[in-house]
Amino acid sequence: MQAKEMSWVAFFAALMAVLAQLSIPLPFTPVPLTGQILGVFLAGAILGRKLGTVAVLVYLLLGAVGLPVFARGAAGIARFLGPTGGYLWGFLLGVYFLGWVTDGSSKLSFLRAAGGMFVCLVVVYALGTLQLAYLMKLTLSKALALGVLPYVPLDLAKMVLAALVSVRVRRALGEAGLLPLPGGRKNP
Repeated sequence: MQAKEMSWVAFFAALMAVLAQLSIPLPFTPVPLTGQILGVFLAGAILGRKLGTVAVLVYLLLGAVGLPVFARGAAGIARFLGPTGGYLWGFLLGVYFLGWVTDGSSKLSFLRAAGGMFVCLVVVYALGTLQLAYLMKLTLSKALALGVLPYVPLDLAKMVLAALVSVRVRRALGEAGLLPLPGGRKNP
């Protein structure tokens, strides 16, 4: 990995850590409203499958070793094993699929970016819901009510914002030669 790629990975890992601190606990669920998914969306759409996945992995490893990068300054391996850990695992798998969808195009469109982000969100919700249901001994419908339904409107708004931003940022940075284009393509 080149220095430029490492810089982008570090930047997006830091962005996810900052956005995670935008956290609002909800009284009826252990899952807080956070900005993390916005950072995951941006990392996957701008950096692509390989670097986006590495950025999320770095973010997760920072939290795993004890840095307070998760929602509300949380950290540690226990977060991966707790009721909200499925969402963290979902970020990693989701960003991979997001990057897979967006890497296939030399010019990222809003629809391709939003489509990839939607796939990412479904993966995050699925893994998050399954772990929440299992650990809290909930039915899937109850886990969906606690871990997905309250978040859908805001997450869809984050998706639209991230798609708009990522299309423009990826194009501008790629044209300026400041960003390695996803899929290993060379800058123009």
